[in-house]
Amino acid sequence: MELYLDSVDFKEIEEAFDMGFLTGLTTTPTFMHRHGITDIDGAIVKLAGMVEPGILQVEALGDTAEEILAEAKRLLALGLDIEKTVFKIPVSNVGVKACKLLRDNGMMVNVHLVYTLNQAYMAMQAGATYVCPLVGRLQDQGHDALTLVQSCVDAVNYYGYDTKVMFSSVRHAEHVRTAIMSGVHTITAPWKVMKTLTSNNFTTVGTDQFVEHTRLMTENVKDVMQDFNPVVKEDETIFDALNKMTESGLGAVSIVNGTGELKGIFTDGDLRRNLKEKGKAFLDDKMADCVSSANPITITQEARLYDAVALFKEKEIDTIIVMANNKPVGMLDIQDFVKQNLVG
Repeated sequence: MELYLDSVDFKEIEEAFDMGFLTGLTTTPTFMHRHGITDIDGAIVKLAGMVEPGILQVEALGDTAEEILAEAKRLLALGLDIEKTVFKIPVSNVGVKACKLLRDNGMMVNVHLVYTLNQAYMAMQAGATYVCPLVGRLQDQGHDALTLVQSCVDAVNYYGYDTKVMFSSVRHAEHVRTAIMSGVHTITAPWKVMKTLTSNNFTTVGTDQFVEHTRLMTENVKDVMQDFNPVVKEDETIFDALNKMTESGLGAVSIVNGTGELKGIFTDGDLRRNLKEKGKAFLDDKMADCVSSANPITITQEARLYDAVALFKEKEIDTIIVMANNKPVGMLDIQDFVKQNLVG
């Protein structure tokens, strides 16, 4: 089934055609008026270039069939490719006569503004390349537009007309599903609807899980740890540790000796407990006297994220010290993993 974009918005046309597989573009003078376009000829030429190598469908108007033919020829003279241009003509006795004239001159025609099977039949009989029922507009008026579409498809298939039924006036994604189910040959949809067609909550959840699990199995600890390495020496004070925590935004600091070897860890929990017990004077104590764990949980910077998550869960901790060459080089905080959906 062919897929057309229904628009005259240059920005969204560029975005939609960047996908690379649209059949073409349908547009109307009404669209152009809404977007403040005054140079219609210039806009048509620009649109033809934007949808290349796709097909552009534009209006050809006139009071007589001959005038409509002349208008189509005039538009082609602007530089449009007859093989890639479809002229849209509203259905009427003049319109179907013009359709036959244009087809006899090797031009493609879309007979549109179709609201009845009789109108569609006359367009098919005149050789229309496309016949275009306006589903949304009919439904807005309380009519059974879907039965009309199905009847048009059945007529084409039963009588063998060389006409494609175009499902138009699309309001929402359900219209697209209905168009597919009805067996139409082409559909033209606005970008706001088209870009939702690949969306589904289950797909989003599944994709997020795939990304999460891939990261856990392929990325290393060093790829996600913060640049700041909160370290204090044994002879520094609790106040120094508090400054490092504040600066890093982490809830712990690594305690090292004079040669940079890891001696323990001091956490914000240790800070709160000791302040409650000892008061402000505690801030002047040395780190060597306040090691909460002489054997803190560590992980190498080359370890996989999967191993870090396993440690967080197994040890029920919030912070892991990252090691390289037996020295602390950073810290992992469980909240960073939660924010990146690496820990549920």
